[in-house]
Amino acid sequence: MGILYGMVARGQVVLAEFSATQTNASTVARQILEKMSQGKNDSNSSFSHDRYIFHVKRTDGLTVLCMADDASGRRIPFAFLEEIHQKFVKTYGRAIQSASGYAMNEEFSRVMSQQMEHFSTDPNADRLNRLKGEMSQVRSVMIDNIEKVLERGDRLELLVEKASTMQGNSLRFKKQSRRYKNAMWWSNCKITVTLILLLSLIIAYILFAFVF
Repeated sequence: MGILYGMVARGQVVLAEFSATQTNASTVARQILEKMSQGKNDSNSSFSHDRYIFHVKRTDGLTVLCMADDASGRRIPFAFLEEIHQKFVKTYGRAIQSASGYAMNEEFSRVMSQQMEHFSTDPNADRLNRLKGEMSQVRSVMIDNIEKVLERGDRLELLVEKASTMQGNSLRFKKQSRRYKNAMWWSNCKITVTLILLLSLIIAYILFAFVF
């Protein structure tokens, strides 16, 4: 049978509800709202009643509730509640905070009816929910990997800076070596010329002494 009843409420103020069959689900749902009004924390809860299970999702003061048969388990009903919560908040936004009882019932009860049919009869509904969970995990891994790449990018930038510094130092060393090499060449040339001149003078002196 799947999901048979759905409700959206702010505190104990029912904003919209839909029942696919004649049951006392609405009465039991109000008792659950009254019981949960004592707490303020966000929570996911389940309550058994006869052969049915009431599943409740409470987030930021908004309570989304459904009644399903026991065979539906918990994953599908809570996937339904999550979908209803997102659609309700997206559709009505801030109006939720001040809306009177059943203010959204005429329009949103049709949305709940469609979603109850989808999650109760479509075999892909559970697969879609599982896929969303897997995609969320993949997204977390991707974010983690991106952070690691960014960190590695910082290290690469440091390495590039060091490589650039080393390259600059190497160029300066080459220039200094070339200057030193040129200076030594000129120095050697000067010494060679000086030696040649001295040798020439000595030879000339010897020849002059020998002649005279």
